[in-house]
Amino acid sequence: MRSSLRTVLLIAMYAVASGAGAQQAAPAGYKHLGVGSCSSSVCHGKTKAQEGRDVALNEYTIWSSPDDFHSKAYRTLSSPRSQAIAAKLGLPSAAAAICLDCHADNVPASQRGPKFQLSDGVSCEACHGGAEKWIETHTQKSVGHRANVARGMYPSEQPLARAELCLSCHMGTRNKFATHVIMGAGHPRLYFELEVFTYNQPPHFVVDEDYVARKGRIEQMNLWVTGQIENARRYLELLQTRLSVPDTYLPEFALYDCFGCHHPTDRQRWTRARAGAGIQPGTLRLQRDYFVMLQAITEVLAPGELPQLTAATEELVRAGQKDPGSVREQAQKLHAWIDAHDGWTRRQYTPAEIARVRKTVLRYAAQDKASDFSTAEQSVMCVESLSYALGDHDRHKSGLDSLYGAIKSASGFDPGQFAATARAADGQF
Repeated sequence: MRSSLRTVLLIAMYAVASGAGAQQAAPAGYKHLGVGSCSSSVCHGKTKAQEGRDVALNEYTIWSSPDDFHSKAYRTLSSPRSQAIAAKLGLPSAAAAICLDCHADNVPASQRGPKFQLSDGVSCEACHGGAEKWIETHTQKSVGHRANVARGMYPSEQPLARAELCLSCHMGTRNKFATHVIMGAGHPRLYFELEVFTYNQPPHFVVDEDYVARKGRIEQMNLWVTGQIENARRYLELLQTRLSVPDTYLPEFALYDCFGCHHPTDRQRWTRARAGAGIQPGTLRLQRDYFVMLQAITEVLAPGELPQLTAATEELVRAGQKDPGSVREQAQKLHAWIDAHDGWTRRQYTPAEIARVRKTVLRYAAQDKASDFSTAEQSVMCVESLSYALGDHDRHKSGLDSLYGAIKSASGFDPGQFAATARAADGQF
């Protein structure tokens, strides 16, 4: 697990933002056999990593440790806070489907095996897919990983598949979504960054030679880029599916920038640099943090296309102040632009390109272009992720600590101070 101040802050944010895990199942219909089918000491329940094996066999022990919030997701539903949220929503308890869909492996009763327990939370099969068909073959040397995937194992080693899986709860889908009403009742704000979350929710896998031979290698830069592209794509899809009915209303309020409204009234945060052209003070603004990250990538890889992406982002934000039809139209245009650049998730990046993207994100922050809280949050996690990718993380520890210190509190966040911190840090990178 990554150490120092930023890990403490990320874990604190994870604890409230991450009762959500993953329940985008592998092929439908396969039974989920339950944690009890995997957790014995002869399977994945070893107390320490085993030498000379394809996997360490202590995966259950890591998952059930205090550091893993997925294993505790169901238990959080019995907390006073969760019960208060349920009461405000008019639910008899927090064990309603609207909560269980992300706080547990809430598959239909027909797909629950004899050892399945809903109380296991976001358990093995919530992420790895129902084990009915692959529980036996995944231990056989003669059966490869691809064959297990064909039997229902979820290919979480693939960056896009992992992003889609995680975002099914950490952002939502057409059918499960933390609405503004739910957040108004007390549910924490959701946010996600694939690379950082992958490595700070204690990994129960090791990317060694054997792993690479079976599943391939994921470079950290590709994982970060994939996360940003899929975050943006999922957000645009939600914009089009979470539109209010009738069409005279605006999109779901949870898709707007929380901190455009939720800040002390005596500490104004609006600036033209952050809002964009045609966006007036005091107006609702759609979220743009992932699009700012994509702008930084574009400036490095395809600078001639940056004006088009920037204009499309600003057009989307303006559409969010008009009507759902305008939102749908602009979301589709931006979605098409992103799909056309999906190859960026798979290309090879040179150290010079990675360093330039990191530098560009820092420059955006220093110039007040990336200092709304959510965008600042993504910027800081980007700088950390790419520092690990470049292997110079330890050399930049003080700069990273100062950046994380500037986003330690959403309520006390000061965009001007963050921009100043980014300017100071920029000189260290």
